[in-house]
Amino acid sequence: MLFHTKGIVFSAVKFKETSIIVKIFTRDYGMQSYIINGVRSQRSKGKIAMYQPLSLLDMVVYQKPGKDIQRISEAKFAKTFSEIPFDPLKRTIGIFLTEIFGKVLREESENNDLFDFLFHSLELFDHLSENVANFHLQLLLKATQYLGFGPGSAEDFIDQLSESGFHFSTLEGEKEFINQLISANYGCHVNMTNDFRREVLDHIIKFYRIHSDSLREIKSLNILKVVLSD
Repeated sequence: MLFHTKGIVFSAVKFKETSIIVKIFTRDYGMQSYIINGVRSQRSKGKIAMYQPLSLLDMVVYQKPGKDIQRISEAKFAKTFSEIPFDPLKRTIGIFLTEIFGKVLREESENNDLFDFLFHSLELFDHLSENVANFHLQLLLKATQYLGFGPGSAEDFIDQLSESGFHFSTLEGEKEFINQLISANYGCHVNMTNDFRREVLDHIIKFYRIHSDSLREIKSLNILKVVLSD
């Protein structure tokens, strides 16, 4: 049977000569794998752009319970990004978030609230013009509420890190900044130096690792740190 759903693309790998297998976090079925036949052929030139990481899609899919790889009947952009693929900072943050959530959501089942949060956050990110460098910190912290392990406050965040056995030192004023990042809207001014921002990010990643066994090496992290240091 055919079903309509929205999706966020997280990865695509080549399959045979002209096809790809795409990992898409869907609103109605959670993280799913789809085979897209012929998308790398000459006749399908341009269609592969639809399956770039973080693309927001409107899809009609064949959904068969128990199958590891599903199929897509129709797909189109739900929203077309104007800045994320082209702005160096936004593109780098996007690559980092793709890697983080691609791992964290690997086994995620249907979670409408989480999907809607990520979908609308990415829409806002594409048009964000101020304090872009804090977006990934805010998104990661806010997303914990939908993933089921959100800290009640910055105090709880720090306590969980301390109790987990991670070696870290609390930064001066960190609790205040964490609370601001959680509660403030995207783009609001949260005054941090680049060094402070990197330390806070390391603490957020450690917090995620407490709750997710799949989040180990993050290949894009060093690139993000270099871009944010410019």
